[in-house]
Amino acid sequence: MIHYLNHSLMGFLHIRRRFSQVIEQIYFIAVESSLIIFACVSFAAIVTVLESSFHMKLVIQGDSMVPGFSALLILRELGAIVTALLLTSRVGAGMASEVASQKVSEQIEALRLLGINPYEYIVAPRILASILGTILLVAIANVISLYTSMIVSSQALSIHPELFWQMMNRFVSFQDFAFSLVKAGVFGLIIPLTSCYYGFTSEQGASGVGRATTQSVVTASILIIISDFMLSAFFSNFY
Repeated sequence: MIHYLNHSLMGFLHIRRRFSQVIEQIYFIAVESSLIIFACVSFAAIVTVLESSFHMKLVIQGDSMVPGFSALLILRELGAIVTALLLTSRVGAGMASEVASQKVSEQIEALRLLGINPYEYIVAPRILASILGTILLVAIANVISLYTSMIVSSQALSIHPELFWQMMNRFVSFQDFAFSLVKAGVFGLIIPLTSCYYGFTSEQGASGVGRATTQSVVTASILIIISDFMLSAFFSNFY
């Protein structure tokens, strides 16, 4: 996989030739995935607020710190990891099956015969588009999740919106938002890299395409969770 990454990064030197492909992939990744992602992170934020309130009332007999804890969890973990796992299921599977089909139908070999670098043509545009699209989606998902948390806190917990923002500002800073975007960039790299790797190494036949798609989703999900842990441990040194 590192070998594929190295060749793909070399393809960035000529990425201007593939500008139209990058735009097409950004539309596929960011625009077409936006509704399902924003809906899911909003409901995840609602659950976070309600569960935090329930447990705080049991432990400290009050839920005044719910805005701070929920905002902290959303920015540091929830927004980025939920978005990335949803993209893995939708975008990663689509990329893996598409590239695997190209491998089975010998379209990749045809590119090589025409003197076209398949890493530059297939992988590099998807990596760049995925990184940019994931960062954009996570940034918007974080904002939507915070506003959803504010609305739920106001309606269900009787926490005034102004008080919500005051409590949130005590717990979180712009640094948390920036670190979530760094995570988004890493996750955006993992998804297409894993998908294209399994697509390029797919076995022949429909069963080979199916196995490549399944393996890419499982592997990318595992790598995202592991990298999330490693990045969180690293970022903890800056708090």
